[in-house]
Amino acid sequence: MSAQNRDRRITAVDIRARKGGEPIVSLTSYHAHTARIVDPYVDFILVGDSLGMVMHGLETTIPVTLDMMILQGRAVIRGSSRALIVVDMPFGSYEASCEDAFRAAARVMKETHCGAIKLEGGRRMADTIRFLVERGIPVMAHVGLTPQAINTMGGFRIQGREEAQWAELEDDARAVADAGAFAVVLEGMAEPIARKITGELPIPTIGIGASPACDGQILVLEDMLGLSDWVPKFVKKFGALGPSIETAVKDYADEVRARSFPAPEHTYTMKAKG
Repeated sequence: MSAQNRDRRITAVDIRARKGGEPIVSLTSYHAHTARIVDPYVDFILVGDSLGMVMHGLETTIPVTLDMMILQGRAVIRGSSRALIVVDMPFGSYEASCEDAFRAAARVMKETHCGAIKLEGGRRMADTIRFLVERGIPVMAHVGLTPQAINTMGGFRIQGREEAQWAELEDDARAVADAGAFAVVLEGMAEPIARKITGELPIPTIGIGASPACDGQILVLEDMLGLSDWVPKFVKKFGALGPSIETAVKDYADEVRARSFPAPEHTYTMKAKG
């Protein structure tokens, strides 16, 4: 567990200062109750647009809306008290212009009370990141495999397997750091280039499928808990809650059908008026 001051929330500045130090721990959360569980053990909680796939059964994150992110961001804030809360900016909410991005990001921060936002993209988003940071919005960047660009990337493919791809990935990472991002997520990135970028940047790198070479790691909570049959190859399942929940539901259903569930210890009665 981080040694941060537990009388206040961890901030983007605190995370930035952890470069090269104690590994940064993060998980996603979309609900108050899961946020309450993970809050004591992580440095930041990401309210990821992966909620579209995890909560709503969507095939990609593309259909996720700003209202969806704000709703779940509020829930996570209510369920936590210590970790920095970072909310993903959904597809279409920040790409058109710096001004559009500021309006959307300001709304997220005002309506959720989160401590930072995250957006995808390297060099192409550098001007936007700089614009937001200069106006008081802490930004976590995201390069490598960027799920919101999945339709142009041709699928979920590991980035940087060929050394010829490294320069572009390095340029993206350097651009977001120079623009003022306090940290950058490296997703789906081969270990050698993830290690190289981590060594070169002055800000922390947070890996997801980018090897332990990064300054920190993040996973989708439901993936590491084993709540779904399929998870990415890089995910270690630390639990098997899917089968456990299924067994519990089956046992409950069997008891109800057999009328063998225990009677309540107390009977609720209505007091007569007058």
